[in-house]
Amino acid sequence: MAKVKHKMTCRSLLLLTMFNLNVFADETNAQIKTMPASHQALAEGVLLGDLNALDPAKKPADNFDLASWSLTLPTDLNKDGKADTVYEKPLSEGFELKPLFYTAVNGGMVFACPNHGARTSSHTKYTRTELREMLRRGNRHIKTQGITQNNWVFHSAHGTVRRDAGAVEGSLEATLAVDRVSTTGERKKVGRVIVGQIHATDDEPLRLYYRKLPENENGSLYFAHEINGGEDKWVSLVGSRSDNLVDPPDGIKLGEKFSYKITVEQDVLYVTLIRPGKKNITQMVDMRESGYDKNDQYMYFKAGVYNQNNSGDQRDFVQATFYYLKNSH
Repeated sequence: MAKVKHKMTCRSLLLLTMFNLNVFADETNAQIKTMPASHQALAEGVLLGDLNALDPAKKPADNFDLASWSLTLPTDLNKDGKADTVYEKPLSEGFELKPLFYTAVNGGMVFACPNHGARTSSHTKYTRTELREMLRRGNRHIKTQGITQNNWVFHSAHGTVRRDAGAVEGSLEATLAVDRVSTTGERKKVGRVIVGQIHATDDEPLRLYYRKLPENENGSLYFAHEINGGEDKWVSLVGSRSDNLVDPPDGIKLGEKFSYKITVEQDVLYVTLIRPGKKNITQMVDMRESGYDKNDQYMYFKAGVYNQNNSGDQRDFVQATFYYLKNSH
């Protein structure tokens, strides 16, 4: 009897394994079928943008369309107790401020941010040199916050909310290299920087992180999806967010160019990582139950460097160079 039972058990395990593989295949196929056409059309291993078109002799706004962005800096030049903001008009007219925001010798747009500096509010822990999407494109009659023509909303938002917003859903594309991460301070904070975001009224549907630990050669890329008023859901693209991660063999080195494409379509989040000569990696998160369809929820993209280390040496900093940036709705 024991032998018969053993054989039946093995057969059951085989059938269960085959069932699980079929389910996995079905889920993978379903993901591919539901992935937006714009992500399916991305060429494998081909960086986004025309990097050869960048001119190192030009200001950032002459190489990039910055008319629909404002810039937050880790400075407080007007002594109002908050981080300085450069709005659309001066930014698009050629603003730069070395060593925080300027054109690199290869034409890229450099963002650098120290561990310690001015913050946007008392509720914010970290400093940033970061662009904030401004769909109003310099029209100061439109308020920056709220359900206005400056911000966008989810597809499932109420009809009146969609009507009053500047757009419904959209995409953010970028090609960049993280040049430097923090190397001093608390272990749980060292080496972390956010290079792309979707910010909502209070929370963040997406925070895209790059992290490299001091002892590792390669870094990780992962993102957090924050439930509105709730906890984060973490998703890895390459490596992980671990404080003790062994050097990820397929990770991203400092100075290595990569592209990302972030899309919200039908309340689903899609994030694709593109690296030269490698297969594209896409992860998706269903946000239909995340609470961002409420009437008070509005969105905007962010890109640059949002330093996630507020400890360590006063001279420590993060830096990334962007070679392509495009927001679309």
